[in-house]
Amino acid sequence: MADDAPGMATDGELGILARRKIEAAILAPIYAEMRAQLGEETAQGILDKAIREAAIAAARNFAAKTPGGTSLRSFQELQHLWTQDDALTIDVVKATDTEFHYDVRRCRYAETYRAMGLGAIGHLLSCNRDAAFCVGYDPRIKLERTQTLMQGASHCDFRYRLEEPSGA
Repeated sequence: MADDAPGMATDGELGILARRKIEAAILAPIYAEMRAQLGEETAQGILDKAIREAAIAAARNFAAKTPGGTSLRSFQELQHLWTQDDALTIDVVKATDTEFHYDVRRCRYAETYRAMGLGAIGHLLSCNRDAAFCVGYDPRIKLERTQTLMQGASHCDFRYRLEEPSGA
């Protein structure tokens, strides 16, 4: 099942962590070939752009299936999809209608990419999806994150906020 419908997951469907591992296994040789032919910078740029666009498209699909329209609360209700299978260990700091802050203490996405020898591009395979997802789901939701486990920090600091459009 594609990333576009885990909100509709039923028993027996793969969780996001398992899907990311499969995707990474498929992308690894493609990325290696792009890197060999085009160089590291260009290969990473292509991967970055493609994954961001996929995240936006998946988020638009989630948004279209959200009864009553999107909000920061409906966004929070999706969180279990990324934490299932113990994929993330998080500490919620704040969860209101306008702010959703949490810290990730353990990230099995990062652990998986490192175990696959893909730690150097794990941020492209996973972390860069987070802010892009907001763009497709509800552009009023903004993410500020200053550090990630994927890139060696002690934790990830997710700080989402809902911004009302100008003139609202």
